[in-house]
Amino acid sequence: MSKNSLSELDAVLMVARYGKYRAAALELGMSTTALSNAVAKLERSLGVRLFNRTTRSVSLTEAGEQFVAQVAPALRDIHEAMEGVRSRQAVPSGMLRLNAFPTAAREIFASLVLPFQREHPQVHVDVVTEGRLVDIVAGGFDFGVRSADLVPADMIALPLGRARRNVVVGSPAYLAAHGVPLVPQDLLAHACLRVRLPNGAIHRWPFEKDGQAVHIDVQGPFTLDEAGLARTAALASAGLTLAMESDVRDDIEAGRLVRVLEDWTPLLAPLSLYYPSRRNPTAAFKAFVDFARQRSLTA
Repeated sequence: MSKNSLSELDAVLMVARYGKYRAAALELGMSTTALSNAVAKLERSLGVRLFNRTTRSVSLTEAGEQFVAQVAPALRDIHEAMEGVRSRQAVPSGMLRLNAFPTAAREIFASLVLPFQREHPQVHVDVVTEGRLVDIVAGGFDFGVRSADLVPADMIALPLGRARRNVVVGSPAYLAAHGVPLVPQDLLAHACLRVRLPNGAIHRWPFEKDGQAVHIDVQGPFTLDEAGLARTAALASAGLTLAMESDVRDDIEAGRLVRVLEDWTPLLAPLSLYYPSRRNPTAAFKAFVDFARQRSLTA
């Protein structure tokens, strides 16, 4: 085989995983053309077609399924052997990939990711934010960041920071014009900024007090799927928004936004950094775990 056969094998396995060239190319950090050429080169070398290709999808041929089933475990062993060698590096380097909810990424970026990279400038940190839960192993990620209660049972979890809280906020001008809601049901008479979840459903605002749980299907002039847009709309007095406290803390302290229904928003589970057990973690991987553990002890 050619000297590039390892990258070609990686290309084939990634296309098999995603079923799309574009997604596989993004995962491998290469162009779609380069990925397609790598797959085609390996097919020519083998003398057999590994994928059925249409304008809409890519699927493994029978030969491709057999090839991937046999090659995947061996390739995983090769990469683990390479990681084992890299783990002997004196200076952490290379890439770390981290998957997190957008709100979680915002919470830990300034306090964990930025200071880690400043301390280890030869490490490149690739942060991917997704609203849905993902399998970080299948997705090729080193770490995940989620609420502690959402961490898979087979993962090693490291607590990050304190408990969190949702808050309902509005601008002083909005509250002066429309009044202050005193109980969650009052929100039905207010303009609220609705949030669309990753699965397409509209988020029902959750509240709890004295063991009584209430979910409100709010209504309002906007439906958004990005917290930054909801904050902008709230600052513009377009309505009330339900936000992660960390996202609007500065606005509350500066008086740009006012918190309401405070006694109805209980504490949420803290964030956790989680990762699978590894036989041969890289120096960068070990450094990040140690750095996060030290930060969690001083939080």
